[in-house]
Amino acid sequence: MFSKDSKSTSTPASTPSTAPAADPARSATSRAAAPSIISSDLKIKGDLICNGDIQIDGTIEGDVVSRSITVGEGADVRGSVSGEAVRICGAVNGQIKGTTVTLAKTAKVVGDVLHQTLSIEPGAFFEGQCRRIDSSQVGHDTARAGSSKKESAGSSSSHSAAAE
Repeated sequence: MFSKDSKSTSTPASTPSTAPAADPARSATSRAAAPSIISSDLKIKGDLICNGDIQIDGTIEGDVVSRSITVGEGADVRGSVSGEAVRICGAVNGQIKGTTVTLAKTAKVVGDVLHQTLSIEPGAFFEGQCRRIDSSQVGHDTARAGSSKKESAGSSSSHSAAAE
């Protein structure tokens, strides 16, 4: 009896001890290697916070905070978007804050853009104010963006609902 318990204990014990050692290596590699993708048929109500890259092709009702954010052509985001590199190809109804912000020709943005570098392609729709900020402000505000919501995004959500 004692030998059976020690055998069964040693086998599971070796498996979990191996798994945690591999997890930190995998998580560090996966952050750098693969972006998080929100597909076009996915709707999310809530905030997204990520340390890596996010590709949004679906609908988000909430704030998005990440290192690199791409809002695809068919995407609809109702909330603030904060990151180091932000590329908007779809619709955003809310504040955009980033070190580098790019509005593609298919972008439809209703809200303010706070940036260090801003690029607006011909054909992009932009209704709001843009303001240049220091890189130190982008880092501080990106960390805080997940915890505080802007009420201005909610006040113009009726415009976005008409676009659906």
